[in-house]
Amino acid sequence: MAEIFSAITIVIGAIFAGIQYPQYRKRERNRIAGDLCGRFSEPEFARAIALLRRLPDGVDMQTMQSMDVEYEEAAQIVGMMFETMGLMVFKDVASFRLIQDLTGGLLLMMWRKLETWIRTTRVEQGNPRFGEWVQWLAERIAEQEADMIPAYDAYSGVRKLH
Repeated sequence: MAEIFSAITIVIGAIFAGIQYPQYRKRERNRIAGDLCGRFSEPEFARAIALLRRLPDGVDMQTMQSMDVEYEEAAQIVGMMFETMGLMVFKDVASFRLIQDLTGGLLLMMWRKLETWIRTTRVEQGNPRFGEWVQWLAERIAEQEADMIPAYDAYSGVRKLH
């Protein structure tokens, strides 16, 4: 009788876990989305974006090094944010669609500005992995952006989403 009771308990536990796992995963993704949104409002990141936005597209290593050190620091801050996002998408911790909607245009602008600097840094430092997930994510988003309609057009008549 005890063996039957134990088996039933294990089966019920497994069913319960099977039901709870998708809910847990959804909660975890929502938490991650909230964390990422919060990081975008951090003053350090906002300042880094504001600095880098002023740079010409394709800024090279020499130009970056001739500027104030705060520009390279800003590039590191922005690069680490997008590096983290790229890895999180690849590992299926954050959804591609969420990251694309959250940062697509901004990431592509930053990639246009920093791509040359990132590629040169790889060569100079002998580190081909420098900025690898930034590049991967930027390329994936660029592939999808051609078909994207900006939210202000796509949802112009929508007042509230569920």
